[in-house]
Amino acid sequence: MHRERVSENVYWFQSEVYAQVTAGIVAGPQWAVAIDTLALPEETLAIREFIEHELSVPIRYVINTHYHADHSWGNCFFPGATVIAHARCREALEERGISSLEAAKAQNPALKRVKLVLPHMTFIEGEITLRVGKKNLIISTTPGHSADGISVLVEEDRILFAGDAFMPLPYIVDGDLDDIAASIKRIGRMGLENIMQGHGDVILRGEIDAAVRENLNYLAALRKAVKAAARRKNAEELIEQIAIEDCGKSRVYLGGLAETLHRRNARALFQQINN
Repeated sequence: MHRERVSENVYWFQSEVYAQVTAGIVAGPQWAVAIDTLALPEETLAIREFIEHELSVPIRYVINTHYHADHSWGNCFFPGATVIAHARCREALEERGISSLEAAKAQNPALKRVKLVLPHMTFIEGEITLRVGKKNLIISTTPGHSADGISVLVEEDRILFAGDAFMPLPYIVDGDLDDIAASIKRIGRMGLENIMQGHGDVILRGEIDAAVRENLNYLAALRKAVKAAARRKNAEELIEQIAIEDCGKSRVYLGGLAETLHRRNARALFQQINN
C-alpha cells in the first residue's frame, strides 16, 4: 500500500492490490477521521495501525464517499467510530450489501472477517461540517458515479477527497452521465490544491484543469458515439467497437482496468438511452 502525507495531518493511501483504490486520513490532536476504507481487510487494518501507532490517536469518524464495497466494507475495522454517509448510501448497503458480502465471502476467504457496518449519521442535501483539530471538513454531495456520492473538502488546505466522482476514467454504470459531468464541473470550480481521486493518483493543482477537461471531453465523446451507434440496426455490435482512445482516454489507466470500465460505460449508456 502506498502512503503519502499531502499536508499537515492529512494523509492519502492507495491500494497495491485492487484497482488503485484510495482512502484518506485527517488527524487532529485528540482523534482522527478516516475517509473511505480499502478493498481488503489487511490494507484497511494497516491504515488503522498507522493512525493508532504512528499518529497515536483513535479514529472517531469514518466517512464513506459511497456504498461500493471497496470504499465501505472496511467500516467494521474501526470499532466504536461513527460512520457518516449520504442517506442513499445506507439504503444501498441495507438493500444490496448483505447479499453482496455473502457472495464475495464465498469467493474470497480474505473477506471472512468483514461485517457490514451501516452508516450511523446520514444526510440528503446541503453539507455537513466536521472540525478536526485545526482542519474544517466540508462534506457535500457529488453524485454521478452513484446516486449516493459525496466528497470531503479539507477547507484550509483546499484538498478534496472526491471519492469516485473523480477518477482517471469516469465510471457511470451505477450512476448517471449528466450527474457526474455536473459534479466534475463543480469540482473544477472549487479552486483546489489537490484532488484525491477515488482510484488512481493524486492530482496536483497544475494538473486539475486538464484532468477536468479530459474527463468532461470523454463523457461528451462517449455520449456522441453511443447515440450514433444506437441509431444503427446493428447497434449492439457497434457499441462494442467504440474505442476508449476515440473518446480521448488511454486503456493503460488504472493498471489496464480502464478498457474494461469503458466497455461497461458504453453498454450502460446504451441501455439508458434505450430506456
